Amino acid sequence: MREFWRNKYGRLLLIAGTIIIADQITKAVVLAKMALYQSITIIPGFFSLTHIHNPGGAFGFLAQQNATVRVAVFLVASIVAIGLIFMFYRQIPRSHPFLASGLALILGGAIGNLIDRLRFGKVVDFLDFYIGSLHYPAFNVADSAITVGVTIFLVHLVFRKLPE
Repeated sequence: MREFWRNKYGRLLLIAGTIIIADQITKAVVLAKMALYQSITIIPGFFSLTHIHNPGGAFGFLAQQNATVRVAVFLVASIVAIGLIFMFYRQIPRSHPFLASGLALILGGAIGNLIDRLRFGKVVDFLDFYIGSLHYPAFNVADSAITVGVTIFLVHLVFRKLPE
């Protein structure tokens, strides 16, 4: 297993695969156990599990567009993003495993949400953070992985150095 982890493509497969599996399992549980729009308070006034479907992108981007247009735009965007991730990933030297892991997180998240779009035409979201009536848009495991991966990538771009 150690050699597999040291191989940068092994790391990509392990991290992205773990994200995809965790994302799809959590969404399957939400779909099976919660009615649409059902909300379960976990931390009163701060966090709930709320089953919603997002037909748009981040923050509801394109949510009001025709379903065919949305699916086409997000399918093309996902394929381009996945291609770019592989292109960047190939160029990452072994001396930057943290950056490689960040791109693997983005890849896993992109594929996790792409699976939803292909299956349902929308993404299942359920993590709902809020303070009083101020709600952050609900999200899922794939969205979290993308956010962490993009943060790692941006830190690398800004500082050109990441922890080894």
